[in-house]
Amino acid sequence: MQQYDVLIIGSGLAGLTLALKVGADKKVCLISKRSINDGSSNWAQGGIAAVLTDDDSTEAHIQDTLIAGAGLCDAAVTRLVAEHGRETVEWLIEEGVPFTREDDNSGFHLTREGGHSHRRIIHAADATGHAVQKTLAEKVYQHPNITVLEEHIAVDLITAGKVNMEGSACLGAYVLDNTTGKVLTISAQYTILATGGAGKVYLYTTNPDVSSGDGVAMGWRAGCRIANMEFIQFHPTCLYHPEAKSFLITEAVRGEGGILKLPDGSRFMIWHDERAELAPRDIVARAIDFEMKKRGLDCVYLDISHKPADFILSHFPTIYRRCFELGIDITREPIPVVPAAHYSCGGIMTDHIGRTDIPRLYAIGETACTGLHGANRLASNSLLECLVFGQAVAKDILEQPQFPAVDLPYWDESRVTDADEEIIITHNWSELRRTMWNYVGIVRTNKRLTRAMHRIHLLRDEVHEFYSNFRISNNLIELRNLLQVAELIVKSAMDRKESRGLHFSKDYPDLADEAVPTVLEPSNYYSLLDSHHGHEHDDVAHANPVSIP
Repeated sequence: MQQYDVLIIGSGLAGLTLALKVGADKKVCLISKRSINDGSSNWAQGGIAAVLTDDDSTEAHIQDTLIAGAGLCDAAVTRLVAEHGRETVEWLIEEGVPFTREDDNSGFHLTREGGHSHRRIIHAADATGHAVQKTLAEKVYQHPNITVLEEHIAVDLITAGKVNMEGSACLGAYVLDNTTGKVLTISAQYTILATGGAGKVYLYTTNPDVSSGDGVAMGWRAGCRIANMEFIQFHPTCLYHPEAKSFLITEAVRGEGGILKLPDGSRFMIWHDERAELAPRDIVARAIDFEMKKRGLDCVYLDISHKPADFILSHFPTIYRRCFELGIDITREPIPVVPAAHYSCGGIMTDHIGRTDIPRLYAIGETACTGLHGANRLASNSLLECLVFGQAVAKDILEQPQFPAVDLPYWDESRVTDADEEIIITHNWSELRRTMWNYVGIVRTNKRLTRAMHRIHLLRDEVHEFYSNFRISNNLIELRNLLQVAELIVKSAMDRKESRGLHFSKDYPDLADEAVPTVLEPSNYYSLLDSHHGHEHDDVAHANPVSIP
């Protein structure tokens, strides 16, 4: 058994921020499923939304976020995040992140993205996430108090109830070392889920392979409530090419004048929204989906070639280089694009400092549902949320007492055998992703959701039997988690009898009179409450959350 003060599961921007903020005072273990830079943060192209100029205001940023969130944002959390924007960006600048400056070096270049009323997106060319991640990862690697375990995947959280102890605190986690196949028992005073999103539950996604919803699934199994899982943001523009996997064409291309076109060269966004290409992502994604289905198209086209070549090369070097490798010169021709699953607005319910329903367990980043994003995330608010909540959780942990160390049981493999064939995992993974894409995509119906749930339950039962009888592997853990997350997405979508934000139902095309979050409670939630009745986390998440059974 290994013992730490703080166990951080996930190595994206939220996890790295937290690790660096508590590292001076705490012994930290940071778990990364692959290498530290393999998560979504490293892929983020756009930037970080923050109020950095005199002509902009915190109130305007709050208003833009609330409008995009379609009535479901938590107003207090939205204000908290917007108000901390400048200081978190200044911290990154101090840490050495090389943000893009204006040509005359007068200050940092700010871009504008869909849904924003001002230019407020600070960026590092078109690879902001990579620049931030690389800078912070180097500091984490060098930190004497931070142990980084790469090629390790968390299996499940260890709660007091699981080891027959009083109360309901989280005491650590079981973690599989992918290089040896051994499961480690890691004990921690505080555990943080920072595992990112769940895009791999869909056939087409902008997410990296590690985005399998691990944190949400583990939190749910441990007894945490989950909120707003039906709100999956489909990025309107993912590169469509047989050799390109999950390559995103950033929102900023449209922000800088990119035009969406049909194969014949005609514009179509003007038929769908007066803001045309600068409409929020959900509207743009639905418009593309509509045109593709109506005309039987494989893709549409995003054209920035009317801009000067040197402008394109300086603003979008990563996109230019990748497209050029595939034979597309974006200075001369349009980019073929399709919508793809991009970001999960829902997740584990937390309060305004990242605490979950379980004492000593926190959730931050895309894994969490803080109430910031509501029914639709405003572009470039996600990296900001990672930073603000990473710092908020760090501050809370540093103010908490030390708890006595506990001996935790080892992982028991005595009753399992090696799997005779892995084909069931790859087959079920493929079937799940296609089912979710076909039935739980950008436009939904009751019939499609019912079909999806039926398939998910059959696959879940197969995988449960497999999990119970054979030694676990990385692929099996991910598939188990994806099936759990898929079920939560479908259940949440079935419960929402309206169309709001990212959730569009043909059966319920209108907006309900009242905006209410979808909150799902696991079967062990009430036993969890009984074991720490009246505990300090009862203010978790949004004001007056309503449970939809």
